[in-house]
Amino acid sequence: MIKTSYEFDQSILPAGSSLKTNILLRFRAEIAESPRRNLNLSLVIDRSGSMAGAPLHHALKAAESVVDQLEPDDILSVVVYDDEVDSVVPPQPVTNKSALKNSIHKVRAGGITNLSGGWLKGCEHVKTRLDPQKINRVLLLTDGHANMGIQDPKVLTATSGQKAEEGITTTTLGFAQGFNEDLLIGMARAATGNFYFIQSIDEATEVFGIELDSLRAVVGQNLKVTLELADGVSLVDTLSLAKVTQNDAAQAVLTLGELYEGEDKLLGLSLMISSAQVGELPVMKLHYSADVVQDDLIQSVSGTVDIVAKVGTVEEAAFASTSHIILELSRLTIAKVKETALNLAEHNRHQEAEETLRALVKDLRDKGLNENFEIAEEIDQLEYFAGRIAQKALGNAGRKEMRDQTYQTMTRNRSDLVGRGVTAGDDVYAMPIVNEVGSGVQLCCVREGGKLRVKVISEGYDSTKNVQFRRAIRAEGARYVVEGLELSSDRTFYRVHGNITRFAQPGEADIFVAPRQSNLTNTGKASKGPASATDLPTTDSVGDSILVQCVKDGSKLRARVVSDGYEPDWNMRFPRSVREEGMLYLVDEVKTAPDGKSYIACGEIKRFVQPTITVSS
Repeated sequence: MIKTSYEFDQSILPAGSSLKTNILLRFRAEIAESPRRNLNLSLVIDRSGSMAGAPLHHALKAAESVVDQLEPDDILSVVVYDDEVDSVVPPQPVTNKSALKNSIHKVRAGGITNLSGGWLKGCEHVKTRLDPQKINRVLLLTDGHANMGIQDPKVLTATSGQKAEEGITTTTLGFAQGFNEDLLIGMARAATGNFYFIQSIDEATEVFGIELDSLRAVVGQNLKVTLELADGVSLVDTLSLAKVTQNDAAQAVLTLGELYEGEDKLLGLSLMISSAQVGELPVMKLHYSADVVQDDLIQSVSGTVDIVAKVGTVEEAAFASTSHIILELSRLTIAKVKETALNLAEHNRHQEAEETLRALVKDLRDKGLNENFEIAEEIDQLEYFAGRIAQKALGNAGRKEMRDQTYQTMTRNRSDLVGRGVTAGDDVYAMPIVNEVGSGVQLCCVREGGKLRVKVISEGYDSTKNVQFRRAIRAEGARYVVEGLELSSDRTFYRVHGNITRFAQPGEADIFVAPRQSNLTNTGKASKGPASATDLPTTDSVGDSILVQCVKDGSKLRARVVSDGYEPDWNMRFPRSVREEGMLYLVDEVKTAPDGKSYIACGEIKRFVQPTITVSS
C-alpha cells in the first residue's frame, strides 16, 4: 500500500488570469512491521595511488564497519581496483566476519584508476547471487577520475542504467576532492541509486553507515509516476531529481527510485494553470506504480490520485493561509536554483548565475523564511556561492558542495544529508584578529555530520543552539568574537549582531593566518637517487608530494605518475638505481620534459610505506 498526499503552495488559487503554482506530492509505503530485507552487496573500492595513506586507511576501516553491521544471511563481495582489479572477498554469506575483515585490511595502494573494471566486476559478483527479494547493490568508492579502461562518462552512465534494469543498483561515493562528480552523480541517477560526497576522509565510516541504514529501510522500489494533466495545465519544471520520459500518450513519466521506511518520497512540480473559475479545479490524474514489500514478498502495486485545486476570488486567495509545506517546497526550489546557477556559471554566464542566486535570497527574505534556521543556513550558502561565482572563484570544492547539496535535497528527505560542506571559506584568512574576548561573545566553528556549524563558547548562552553565521568566514576549528547574539523569533537559534573578529589564543599557533601552502621546495632539479631503494628515506604520508610507481613495461622497469591530474602512461626520467617493480615513491615535483610527452622527477625522493591498519576483532 502506498499512501499519497498533495498540497499546493497556495491553499486557494486566484481565479481569472493564468498563474504559476507549485505542488508538493508525498509518497510513502505503509508496511506493517516491515521485516529487514537481506542484502546482496558488493563494495568496490579504489586503491589507486592517489588513495595511498590516510584515504585508503579510512576507506578500508569503513568497509570493515560494513562487515560488522551485516547479518549471516547477507551476501558480501569486496572488489579493489587500480590498474588491476582484484576480488579480495568473492561473493559469500557473512558468516566469518574476522576472516572477511582480515582480507580487507591486507589491501594496499597501487597504480592508476580502472574505475570501470572495478565497478563491472562488482556488478558481476552481485549478478551471480541476484535475488529479487534482496537488495542487490554495488557501492562504488573512488577519489579520482577514470584514467584506464572505459573512461567515457556517457558510456558508464548508460551502462549504469542498463545494470539497474537487470536489477543491480549502483550507489556512488566520491572521496575527497579529486573525483568526477558529474560521472558519479550521473551513474547514481541512471541507476536510481544514491550518491555521497565524502568531503573529509574520516567521514567514510559515517557515510557508509548512512547508506546501510538506507538499504535496510528500502520497502519499495521502482516508483514511477505518470502525469495526466488536465486541459489548460502544463508542466513547467520538476523540482525533484527524477528520470523524466514520455509515454505513447505524450504524458510525462517520472522515475523516482526507492521508497524508504518512515521517509516520505517528495515530488515537487511547478505548473502553469490557465484562467480558472471559482470552485474546484481538476489539475491532473496522477498514476503511480511501485514494487513494494507485502507479506514478506515483493509485489507490484499501483493506483491513481485525482489532484484538485481550490480556486477562489483574488481577495479569498490573498487572505488564505499559506500552506505549511512552503518550507519543503522552498528547499526544493533552492536546490533547483543552485543547479541552474551552476550550469549558468559553467557556460560563462557568471553575472546571470549570481543574479539568479541573489534573487532567490531576496524572495526567501521577503517571505520571512529566514526565521527558519535551515532556510537561514541556505540563505548563507546562497550568498556565499553567489559571491564566489561573481569572482569566478567557485573552485573545485565549491562546485562539489553545490552539486552534492542539490542532489541530496532533490532525492532524499533526510536532514543529515542536506547542506553538507566542510571547505573553509576563504574570507576567514582576511578577518581582523583579536587576542581577547573582552565584552564580546566567543563562538567556534565545528563540523557536525558533514556540516559546518557555529556554536557559542561563552557562558550565559545555550551552547546546544546553532548560530546563524556567514558561510564565507566559516572554517572548522576557527574561533570568533562577536559583539552580541540575539535569539530568533522562534527562540531556536541565535543571530549575530555587530562586528565579527577572529579570535587567536595568545601563544597558540594560528592556522588561519593565511591559506596553507605546500611546505615543499620546488627546486626544478631532476631527482638523484642513492645506491638502492633501501637507502631512500621512508614515509607513510603522502601530503603534498606526488606519488610515483615503478611498473614492468615489457622487459623494462618504468616509473609512472599515479597521482591524479597526470598522464598515467607517460614515461618518467627517474633514477634507475632505486627502481623496483611495484614500489611506490613520493617526489617533490614533476615537470614535463622538453619533448612534451614524458615527465621528469624533481627534488627529493622518498619510499612510500603503507600505513598499518589495525583490524578490529
